[in-house]
This record gives sequence, C-alpha cells and structure tokens, in this order.
Amino acid sequence: MLRQSILKTCRLLTALVLLGVVACSDGDRAVNQDHTDPFTAAAEPESQPETQSEKEIKAVLTESWEVYQQRFIQGDGRVIDFEASDRSVSEGQAYGMLRAVLIDDPATFTKTLSWAEANLRRKQDGQVIDQLWGWQWGRQENDQWGLIDANFASDADIDAAFALILAARRWQQPKYLELAQAKLKDIWDYSTLEVKSQRYLLPGPAEAFKDPTYVYLNPSYLAPYAFRLFAEVDPERNWLQLVNSSYQILEKSATLSSPGLPSDWVALNVITGNFEPVPASSSFKNQYGFDAYRVWWRVAWDEALYDAEPAWEYLKDHLQFLETRWQADQTISAEFDLAGKPLADYDAIAQYAMLHAAFNLTSPAIAASIYQRQIAPRYQAGIWDNQSAYYSQNLVWLGLYPPAQIKPLLQSE
Repeated sequence: MLRQSILKTCRLLTALVLLGVVACSDGDRAVNQDHTDPFTAAAEPESQPETQSEKEIKAVLTESWEVYQQRFIQGDGRVIDFEASDRSVSEGQAYGMLRAVLIDDPATFTKTLSWAEANLRRKQDGQVIDQLWGWQWGRQENDQWGLIDANFASDADIDAAFALILAARRWQQPKYLELAQAKLKDIWDYSTLEVKSQRYLLPGPAEAFKDPTYVYLNPSYLAPYAFRLFAEVDPERNWLQLVNSSYQILEKSATLSSPGLPSDWVALNVITGNFEPVPASSSFKNQYGFDAYRVWWRVAWDEALYDAEPAWEYLKDHLQFLETRWQADQTISAEFDLAGKPLADYDAIAQYAMLHAAFNLTSPAIAASIYQRQIAPRYQAGIWDNQSAYYSQNLVWLGLYPPAQIKPLLQSE
C-alpha cells in the first residue's frame, strides 16, 4: 500500500533526525542499564533497527513505571489519585492493569485487578449484579472508605477487558480471558444503545446518559482497536459495529468544531439522528479539553495495531489545526472552544503525549519535536510534571509506549 510505503520512509527519516537527540540531561534521568528489558514482544519483520532515542524512551517507560508503582499504587493494589482527595477510580485501576501487562509485570497486574474486583464490584442488597466496576471509591460521608459512586464508566471497563485479553495471552492465563468475556457481555448489555439501527457506546449506564431527546457521548471513550480484539474473543456480539459507529461519532462530532477538533462531549439527537453540541442546560462541556486528548491516542493505536484506514484518515484530517499551532509557537493551549479559541493560558503535558502518539504516525518529525521540547524536559526521576499528577503519569506513559510491541499479542491464538 502506498500509504504504508510513505509511512516507512517517514519513520526512517525520523530515525535519522532523532539519533542521539533525546539524551539524559542529568543523573536523575539515568536508568539501570542492566535491568531486564521488559519490551520482549518481537518487532515487526520490516521495522527499522531501534534508534538511540527509541531506546531512551523505553528506558524512561521502564523507570517511570517503577516509580509510579512506588508512588501511586498501594501494596494491596489500590491506585491513588492524590489530586482528588486520595480517591481511587476504575479508570486508574484499568490503566494500572494495562500498563502492567504492556511492561510485562504480572505481579502488579494481579494486585491491581484483585483490588478492583474486591472493592469496585457493583452490588445490590449485598449481591454482585454484573461484572462492571463502580467508577469512584473513596471517603464516604460517614467517614468510612468505600464506593462513592457505583455507576460504571465504560472506558475503564473497556481498558480493563483489553488488558485482561492481553494478559491471558502474554502469561497463558485462561482465567483472565474468561473474566474479560464476562465483562464484555455486560459492557454490551448495559453500556451500548441502538439509535436508528446503529449501535453506540455509552459512557456509562443509559439512565445517566440518555434523556427523551439526547444521548450524551464521550468521544475519548471510543476504542476501536479494543473493539476489533473483542470481536475475536466474543463473536456472539457485533463489536465491529461499534468500530463503525466510533468513527461516525468522531467524524460527525468534529463537524461541530470549526477547526475539526474532537470534543469532550457530544449529543446525539435520538429523534433526528443528528449530532449536536451538548445543550447548555447539561453538565457536559462543549470544548476540546482533557477528555478529548485521549481521542488521538485511541485512534493512533487503531491505525498502528490494525492498519485501519478510517484511523489514518481521521488523524490526517483533524490534526491540522493543532499542527499549525505547534509549528507557530511550539506550544499548544490546554483547552479550546469549538471555534478554536484558546480557553486556557497554560498547556498540558497529557495533551502533548497523546499528540505524540498520533504525530508519530502522520508526521514523525513533529512527534520528535514535541517529545524533545515539551515532554522530556518535564521528566525527572520517574515523574512527569509533579508528584501528584496521576492522570498525566498515565497518559504520558501510554502516549509514549510503542504500539508495535502489542502486535504479537494480537496475533496470538
């Protein structure tokens, strides 16, 4: 395919540009060179040899994971969000599982999964009602610790199911596949909805995200690469229909933004079938912000893992506004309204990392520049930005992780 030939050429050129660029700036950045390499998945046959900078990123991923475990994961597997009253959320447990399987750390995978299963399971009258996780756990009004909000967040359960399937294959653990399949049934039954003959992913329970006129959708929850894998292990449900509706949501909602950016939230009118900005009366935001960043990572993984043409087209068409901003100022505002007006006078490393994943496919030289100018300088001794930035640690790590390492697991029986 011509596109793939162009991509290989771009990546080779980038390798030459990157060679030796990303070097440790001080002793705090040093990583034990004798550490066993956790990136054990075989490279693709046609891939180029690793550059020094790619090795450097892998070393940073290893070091930052070790520090993240020490700082953010308790001994019992609870992942702590220090920026929100020391709560834990299902998203954090799922990120911990996903990172653990990608870095080949079965012990941490087991304990983060076990804590979530023991503490986040949804119950009624003391009985477990499904395989989904309540999204928020922390200090309750009675000063006890437990579930604060038992509604589930579908992105967390999707990431957890994806991680479980990878873990089953990487460590030959059929029990993880069985749990993933049980989760998939409940995600489908309780977190998808059919509107005008098309099935859509809901952000959570229908009663929380649907009213008589609108269904409220979060584009950053859409994980087409995960849906493709789910279709392999759960053939009873039409997960590929969610791939199609994911790109429908992404493309249609982008038309609501003058520069074609994804939005944190979008409304689907169940009467007309049209996508609209969320009503002002709702609690959801019409803007490109901290939620929407994840669209770039999720779409990039679909292209990188499955050579998905809709992913390539989406990235090519909708990165242009941010690319122009980057080239002009070497910085990008953390938030924009739907007209492309900056809403913040600061930037966000989480956005740069998610864009790194996307630009690494469409314009590797820009990805390299973003890393060198905005990501690497904010890293010290295993931490990006600050010691409490739970969300940033996860998004930066996932944005830098080389998806080619996942491919052998996708091809497993």
